[in-house]
Amino acid sequence: MVKMVIGKQNYNLFFEGMVRVALIHCQFFSEVLQLSTSMTVLLPQQTSTQIGMENKTLGNKHKTLYLLHGFSDDDTIWTRRTSIERYVAPLGLAVVMPQVHHSFYTDMKYGNKYWTFLTEELPSIARSFFPLSDAREDNFVAGLSMGGYGALKWALNRPEHISAAASLSGVTDIVSHSNRQNREGIFKLIFGDDEISGTEHDLFSLIEKTQMNERKPILYQCCGTEDFLYEDNVRFKKLCEKTNFNLTTDFGLGDHEWGYWDKKIQDVLAWLPL
Repeated sequence: MVKMVIGKQNYNLFFEGMVRVALIHCQFFSEVLQLSTSMTVLLPQQTSTQIGMENKTLGNKHKTLYLLHGFSDDDTIWTRRTSIERYVAPLGLAVVMPQVHHSFYTDMKYGNKYWTFLTEELPSIARSFFPLSDAREDNFVAGLSMGGYGALKWALNRPEHISAAASLSGVTDIVSHSNRQNREGIFKLIFGDDEISGTEHDLFSLIEKTQMNERKPILYQCCGTEDFLYEDNVRFKKLCEKTNFNLTTDFGLGDHEWGYWDKKIQDVLAWLPL
């Protein structure tokens, strides 16, 4: 492990063998959150002598996938539960994985402003640290479960910034999901007693509002038939089809677990318009 401290940035770089794709754990201060937080980043590196890996870059400014974690996880989880580093190496794609705790990627009623952090501050900070493209066509977002909700929410609210979004076993119906929890606990902290239906938090409402946008993102959605979120995902799929969204779906056998997501993130990477 090589540890680098540059200004306010604290990087941990990991290399397999001699010269490899960089896996960076970056600790930094967020002005929006008013606390120190972290992101895990994969950066492309052109190599020719690495055994068992094909690595490449696509240019000076990297295309970027923001990869979002689920409810019980953090920014390191995708690298610990899947082979995401190996999957992206031949694509020349940077991957930024932020930490948002239990926020559902939302400016919380009683808590921190994780929506503002995700959609405004994080891309700006990441681009100041690393050579990442700010072009809409070069920026994508994906996530699982809570992160699937965050990915769709980001793309539908900010279609001018995100060109493609993928949800893996995502919470597509936040209204029903929070109601099933009786709006207690974390959902009370996130939304309070505010109405969710019809707002910027409601994916069903966002699909309706975004359908006429000429720059609406392309979408990918997968959910296993044994998943407890399956029925919500089916309803979301039907609405996308009704509103003529460019949606790719995969509703085969599977449950809410990492074996499923490790397979499906490979499908997402193959689907991205790289």
